[in-house]
Amino acid sequence: MSEYRAHQNERSSLATRAALASVALALSLLGLKAYAAFATHSMAMTGSLADTGLDLIASLVTLAGVRIAALPADSDHRFGHGKAEALVALLQVVLITLSAAWIAYRSAQRLAAGAEIGSAELGIGVSLVAMAATAALIFYQRRVIAATGSVAIATDRLHYQSDLLLNGAVIATLAIDQFAGLTGADAVFGLLIAAWLLVGAWRSSAHAIDQLMDREWPEAQRAAFLAAALEHPELAGLHDLRTRTSGSHNFVQFHVWVPGHWTVREAHDRLDLVEEALQARFPGTEILMHLDPAGHTDRETMLPSHLTENVQ
Repeated sequence: MSEYRAHQNERSSLATRAALASVALALSLLGLKAYAAFATHSMAMTGSLADTGLDLIASLVTLAGVRIAALPADSDHRFGHGKAEALVALLQVVLITLSAAWIAYRSAQRLAAGAEIGSAELGIGVSLVAMAATAALIFYQRRVIAATGSVAIATDRLHYQSDLLLNGAVIATLAIDQFAGLTGADAVFGLLIAAWLLVGAWRSSAHAIDQLMDREWPEAQRAAFLAAALEHPELAGLHDLRTRTSGSHNFVQFHVWVPGHWTVREAHDRLDLVEEALQARFPGTEILMHLDPAGHTDRETMLPSHLTENVQ
């Protein structure tokens, strides 16, 4: 368990630095885009500004979630604090939804009025700077994810990856609206941004709810763990496998049949080695085993067949 804790501490430190880098980038871009949005009166740039504001909130949420989730279990939270990430994610979803509604309303107003934009060059320049800075952050986040496997940073990285496309689209929209003379393209793109934000909010809420409801791991992840577990002869009698994720922490528990003649000490020593081997292959995963005499079935393990399939 000491190796598990050391891994978690190192992982938390790297993830915290990545989250701080995200916050710093979002703050810098927020100032640049606020100036550009004010100067151009562009709804596309305003939408990009709102998205950057949400990036800042998301990065702060990620930072808070990483720090809180890294807190060790205590007497009141015996499974740790991982679900803090899911709780703050739901708050973020509410803010995203409100921002999207406001952008859609303002875009519809401008589309009806046929309002034009100005200083497209400024907006394009700011968007180019934003793309370069975002690309650098994504590269750094990729290295952190490779070293830590952080779900929180991986989610944050996906958000910034989509920002590259968003900023590229803003550049195209500003050029079309002002240089091609197609008035209204900016307002239409503002509506598209609002829809895009709502889709992102829906996906974030679904992920957060899955964690709060202790949904099982994705089938591929669950199958990979099961395959690794069954490489150990001691786990040939594995059954009643249950998995869940809490923030950046993974939990897995199962029952295993062991020979009735094993002593408690022998069973403990054998399975302790197996647990260490599995934790080395699946860092950040807390494993809980329950030993049953061979062939014994507890009432609580008599689950429907679709839950025990391929786990016995």
